[in-house]
Amino acid sequence: MVSSTIRKSPSAKRKDPKVDRVHAEHGVRSKKTPPPPHASVLYRNLMPAYEMVWPMVARRNIWQSIRSLPISPGERILEVGVGTGLSLRAYPTHAHITGVDLSEKMLAKANDHIRESNWSHINVMPMNAEELNFPDASFDIVTSFHVVSVVSNAKRMMSEMARVCRPGGRILIVNHFRSPNPWIARMMDSACKVTRHLGWRTDLRFDDVVSELPLRMDRLYKPSPVSLFTIMSATKLGDPEAPKISEAN
Repeated sequence: MVSSTIRKSPSAKRKDPKVDRVHAEHGVRSKKTPPPPHASVLYRNLMPAYEMVWPMVARRNIWQSIRSLPISPGERILEVGVGTGLSLRAYPTHAHITGVDLSEKMLAKANDHIRESNWSHINVMPMNAEELNFPDASFDIVTSFHVVSVVSNAKRMMSEMARVCRPGGRILIVNHFRSPNPWIARMMDSACKVTRHLGWRTDLRFDDVVSELPLRMDRLYKPSPVSLFTIMSATKLGDPEAPKISEAN
Protein backbone atom coordinates (compact mmCIF):
# COMPACT_ATOMS: atom_id res chain seq x y z
CA MET A 1 0.00 0.00 0.00
CA VAL A 2 1.24 3.44 -0.89
CA SER A 3 0.91 5.98 1.88
CA SER A 4 -1.20 9.04 1.06
CA THR A 5 1.12 11.19 3.15
CA ILE A 6 4.19 12.56 1.38
CA ARG A 7 7.02 13.64 3.65
CA LYS A 8 9.11 16.55 2.51
CA SER A 9 12.85 16.24 2.65
CA PRO A 10 14.49 18.43 5.33
CA SER A 11 16.58 19.92 2.55
CA ALA A 12 13.54 20.94 0.49
CA LYS A 13 13.35 24.66 -0.18
CA ARG A 14 10.75 26.63 1.72
CA LYS A 15 9.27 29.98 0.85
CA ASP A 16 10.85 32.85 2.65
CA PRO A 17 8.16 35.43 3.64
CA LYS A 18 10.80 38.18 3.57
CA VAL A 19 11.57 37.41 -0.07
CA ASP A 20 7.87 37.39 -0.92
CA ARG A 21 7.46 40.79 0.75
CA VAL A 22 10.37 42.31 -1.19
CA HIS A 23 9.01 40.90 -4.43
CA ALA A 24 5.60 42.38 -3.70
CA GLU A 25 7.08 45.81 -2.92
CA HIS A 26 8.97 45.87 -6.21
CA GLY A 27 6.20 44.40 -8.32
CA VAL A 28 8.02 41.11 -8.97
CA ARG A 29 5.60 38.36 -10.04
CA SER A 30 5.89 34.62 -9.76
CA LYS A 31 7.28 32.96 -12.86
CA LYS A 32 4.10 30.89 -13.03
CA THR A 33 1.89 33.99 -13.18
CA PRO A 34 2.35 36.02 -16.38
CA PRO A 35 1.59 39.74 -16.11
CA PRO A 36 -1.67 41.10 -17.55
CA PRO A 37 -1.24 42.01 -21.24
CA HIS A 38 -1.42 45.77 -20.67
CA ALA A 39 1.32 45.52 -17.99
CA SER A 40 3.76 43.60 -20.18
CA VAL A 41 7.17 45.26 -20.64
CA LEU A 42 7.44 43.64 -24.07
CA TYR A 43 4.08 45.15 -25.02
CA ARG A 44 5.24 48.62 -24.02
CA ASN A 45 8.47 48.21 -25.97
CA LEU A 46 6.53 47.25 -29.09
CA MET A 47 4.19 50.26 -28.91
CA PRO A 48 6.03 52.34 -31.59
CA ALA A 49 5.73 49.50 -34.11
CA TYR A 50 2.13 48.92 -33.05
CA GLU A 51 1.23 52.56 -33.70
CA MET A 52 2.67 52.40 -37.21
CA VAL A 53 1.27 49.05 -38.31
CA TRP A 54 -2.03 48.69 -36.47
CA PRO A 55 -3.93 51.51 -38.24
CA MET A 56 -3.28 49.83 -41.60
CA VAL A 57 -4.70 46.58 -40.24
CA ALA A 58 -7.69 47.84 -38.29
CA ARG A 59 -8.88 51.20 -39.66
CA ARG A 60 -11.01 49.93 -42.55
CA ASN A 61 -13.09 47.50 -40.48
CA ILE A 62 -13.58 50.04 -37.70
CA TRP A 63 -14.65 52.88 -39.98
CA GLN A 64 -16.98 50.71 -42.04
CA SER A 65 -18.65 49.24 -38.95
CA ILE A 66 -19.22 52.70 -37.43
CA ARG A 67 -20.61 54.10 -40.68
CA SER A 68 -23.00 51.15 -40.97
CA LEU A 69 -24.81 52.37 -37.83
CA PRO A 70 -27.82 54.66 -38.24
CA ILE A 71 -26.67 57.47 -35.93
CA SER A 72 -29.29 60.17 -35.34
CA PRO A 73 -28.47 63.82 -34.56
CA GLY A 74 -27.74 64.40 -30.88
CA GLU A 75 -27.19 60.75 -29.99
CA ARG A 76 -24.71 60.01 -27.21
CA ILE A 77 -21.92 57.60 -28.13
CA LEU A 78 -19.32 56.04 -25.84
CA GLU A 79 -16.20 54.38 -27.23
CA VAL A 80 -14.49 52.13 -24.68
CA GLY A 81 -10.75 51.92 -25.28
CA VAL A 82 -10.52 54.86 -27.68
CA GLY A 83 -6.70 54.74 -27.65
CA THR A 84 -5.05 57.33 -29.88
CA GLY A 85 -8.34 58.10 -31.65
CA LEU A 86 -8.04 55.87 -34.72
CA SER A 87 -11.84 55.67 -35.03
CA LEU A 88 -12.83 59.26 -34.30
CA ARG A 89 -13.03 60.54 -37.87
CA ALA A 90 -15.65 57.91 -38.73
CA TYR A 91 -18.24 59.30 -36.31
CA PRO A 92 -20.71 61.92 -37.63
CA THR A 93 -20.27 65.44 -36.28
CA HIS A 94 -23.97 65.61 -35.35
CA ALA A 95 -23.47 63.10 -32.49
CA HIS A 96 -21.82 63.58 -29.09
CA ILE A 97 -18.81 61.28 -28.69
CA THR A 98 -17.12 60.33 -25.42
CA GLY A 99 -13.97 58.22 -25.54
CA VAL A 100 -12.36 56.53 -22.55
CA ASP A 101 -9.06 54.71 -22.16
CA LEU A 102 -6.77 53.62 -19.35
CA SER A 103 -3.64 54.93 -21.12
CA GLU A 104 -3.18 58.65 -20.60
CA LYS A 105 -0.34 58.67 -23.16
CA MET A 106 -2.72 57.39 -25.82
CA LEU A 107 -5.38 59.88 -24.73
CA ALA A 108 -2.86 62.72 -25.12
CA LYS A 109 -2.45 61.74 -28.79
CA ALA A 110 -6.22 61.50 -29.19
CA ASN A 111 -6.58 65.00 -27.73
CA ASP A 112 -3.97 66.32 -30.18
CA HIS A 113 -6.01 64.78 -32.99
CA ILE A 114 -9.21 66.40 -31.66
CA ARG A 115 -7.59 69.84 -31.44
CA GLU A 116 -6.00 69.61 -34.87
CA SER A 117 -9.34 68.63 -36.40
CA ASN A 118 -11.20 71.31 -34.42
CA TRP A 119 -13.81 68.83 -33.20
CA SER A 120 -16.15 70.19 -30.54
CA HIS A 121 -18.39 67.10 -30.50
CA ILE A 122 -15.73 64.73 -29.09
CA ASN A 123 -14.37 64.44 -25.57
CA VAL A 124 -11.92 61.86 -24.20
CA MET A 125 -11.00 61.01 -20.61
CA PRO A 126 -9.04 58.42 -18.59
CA MET A 127 -11.16 55.55 -17.29
CA ASN A 128 -10.98 51.81 -16.65
CA ALA A 129 -13.04 49.82 -19.17
CA GLU A 130 -13.97 47.37 -16.41
CA GLU A 131 -15.30 50.13 -14.13
CA LEU A 132 -17.08 52.73 -16.25
CA ASN A 133 -17.87 55.79 -14.15
CA PHE A 134 -21.21 56.55 -15.80
CA PRO A 135 -24.80 56.01 -14.61
CA ASP A 136 -26.89 53.21 -16.07
CA ALA A 137 -28.35 53.88 -19.54
CA SER A 138 -26.15 56.95 -20.16
CA PHE A 139 -25.51 56.32 -23.88
CA ASP A 140 -27.44 55.55 -27.05
CA ILE A 141 -24.53 53.67 -28.63
CA VAL A 142 -21.51 51.99 -27.02
CA THR A 143 -18.57 50.85 -29.17
CA SER A 144 -15.24 49.13 -28.62
CA PHE A 145 -12.60 48.04 -31.10
CA HIS A 146 -9.94 45.40 -30.40
CA VAL A 147 -10.04 46.03 -26.64
CA VAL A 148 -11.94 43.04 -25.21
CA SER A 149 -8.91 40.77 -25.69
CA VAL A 150 -6.57 43.16 -23.86
CA VAL A 151 -8.37 43.86 -20.58
CA SER A 152 -7.93 41.69 -17.50
CA ASN A 153 -11.62 40.77 -17.23
CA ALA A 154 -13.36 40.76 -20.62
CA LYS A 155 -16.71 39.65 -19.23
CA ARG A 156 -16.70 42.51 -16.73
CA MET A 157 -15.92 45.01 -19.47
CA MET A 158 -18.77 43.78 -21.69
CA SER A 159 -21.14 43.85 -18.72
CA GLU A 160 -20.20 47.49 -18.06
CA MET A 161 -20.75 48.38 -21.72
CA ALA A 162 -24.23 46.85 -21.58
CA ARG A 163 -25.01 48.61 -18.30
CA VAL A 164 -24.28 52.13 -19.55
CA CYS A 165 -26.17 51.56 -22.83
CA ARG A 166 -29.86 52.49 -22.71
CA PRO A 167 -32.51 49.87 -23.49
CA GLY A 168 -33.02 49.96 -27.25
CA GLY A 169 -29.52 51.36 -27.73
CA ARG A 170 -26.80 49.63 -29.73
CA ILE A 171 -23.50 47.99 -28.90
CA LEU A 172 -20.84 47.58 -31.58
CA ILE A 173 -17.59 45.68 -31.15
CA VAL A 174 -14.82 44.52 -33.47
CA ASN A 175 -12.52 41.92 -31.97
CA HIS A 176 -10.72 38.62 -32.40
CA PHE A 177 -12.39 35.61 -30.78
CA ARG A 178 -11.47 31.96 -30.46
CA SER A 179 -12.46 30.10 -33.61
CA PRO A 180 -15.16 27.39 -33.38
CA ASN A 181 -13.01 25.39 -35.81
CA PRO A 182 -11.18 22.86 -33.55
CA TRP A 183 -7.97 22.88 -35.58
CA ILE A 184 -7.71 26.68 -35.67
CA ALA A 185 -8.75 26.88 -32.02
CA ARG A 186 -5.93 24.58 -30.91
CA MET A 187 -3.43 26.62 -32.89
CA MET A 188 -4.70 29.88 -31.36
CA ASP A 189 -4.64 28.38 -27.86
CA SER A 190 -0.97 27.58 -28.34
CA ALA A 191 -0.26 31.04 -29.73
CA CYS A 192 -1.90 32.63 -26.69
CA LYS A 193 1.11 31.67 -24.55
CA VAL A 194 3.10 34.16 -26.62
CA THR A 195 0.46 36.76 -27.47
CA ARG A 196 -0.41 37.36 -23.82
CA HIS A 197 3.08 38.85 -23.41
CA LEU A 198 2.56 41.00 -26.51
CA GLY A 199 -0.65 42.48 -25.20
CA TRP A 200 -3.65 40.39 -26.21
CA ARG A 201 -5.38 37.02 -25.89
CA THR A 202 -6.16 34.70 -28.79
CA ASP A 203 -8.19 32.17 -26.76
CA LEU A 204 -11.12 34.40 -25.79
CA ARG A 205 -14.49 32.77 -26.50
CA PHE A 206 -17.31 34.93 -27.82
CA ASP A 207 -20.00 33.19 -25.76
CA ASP A 208 -17.97 33.50 -22.58
CA VAL A 209 -18.15 37.29 -22.62
CA VAL A 210 -21.55 38.12 -24.17
CA SER A 211 -23.98 35.21 -23.90
CA GLU A 212 -25.47 36.22 -20.53
CA LEU A 213 -25.89 39.90 -21.37
CA PRO A 214 -29.27 41.49 -22.19
CA LEU A 215 -28.49 41.82 -25.90
CA ARG A 216 -30.25 40.97 -29.13
CA MET A 217 -27.78 40.23 -31.89
CA ASP A 218 -28.48 42.22 -35.04
CA ARG A 219 -25.37 41.25 -36.98
CA LEU A 220 -22.48 38.92 -36.22
CA TYR A 221 -20.07 38.47 -39.09
CA LYS A 222 -16.51 38.49 -40.36
CA PRO A 223 -15.53 41.20 -42.86
CA SER A 224 -14.06 38.49 -45.12
CA PRO A 225 -13.87 34.67 -45.06
CA VAL A 226 -10.20 34.76 -44.07
CA SER A 227 -10.46 37.57 -41.53
CA LEU A 228 -9.37 36.93 -37.94
CA PHE A 229 -11.82 39.53 -36.69
CA THR A 230 -15.51 39.37 -35.80
CA ILE A 231 -17.89 42.34 -35.96
CA MET A 232 -20.88 42.35 -33.62
CA SER A 233 -23.76 44.82 -33.72
CA ALA A 234 -26.38 44.24 -31.02
CA THR A 235 -29.35 45.96 -29.39
CA LYS A 236 -29.61 46.41 -25.62
CA LEU A 237 -32.78 44.77 -24.33
CA GLY A 238 -34.86 46.07 -21.48
CA ASP A 239 -35.71 42.57 -20.30
CA PRO A 240 -32.84 41.17 -18.14
CA GLU A 241 -33.83 37.63 -19.19
CA ALA A 242 -32.36 38.08 -22.66
CA PRO A 243 -31.86 35.20 -25.13
CA LYS A 244 -28.32 33.95 -25.46
CA ILE A 245 -26.17 35.04 -28.38
CA SER A 246 -24.72 32.20 -30.40
CA GLU A 247 -21.02 32.04 -31.22
CA ALA A 248 -19.71 33.48 -34.50
CA ASN A 249 -18.76 31.06 -37.25
